[in-house]
Amino acid sequence: MNMSQMIHTEPLPPWWMLILVALLLLTQGTWMFIDARKRGRRAWLWGLWGVINCPTSLIVYLLVVVWADYRKKKRRMGER
Repeated sequence: MNMSQMIHTEPLPPWWMLILVALLLLTQGTWMFIDARKRGRRAWLWGLWGVINCPTSLIVYLLVVVWADYRKKKRRMGER
């Protein structure tokens, strides 16, 4: 068995799919950065994490930041 028979590589996905994934990650990271900066919540961390993976970072962001802020706001409204 020679070396060329041992190495099996998968073909790359189509170019349009790579561009679509890159745009999705860039859009997600940008939105998370802008929203976290508005909320004062470590914008660079969330933006960078949003560019690295999808959709886990978005789900965690929505649970940790957005939902927590919503609950705090709702609690404050109930106190008045």
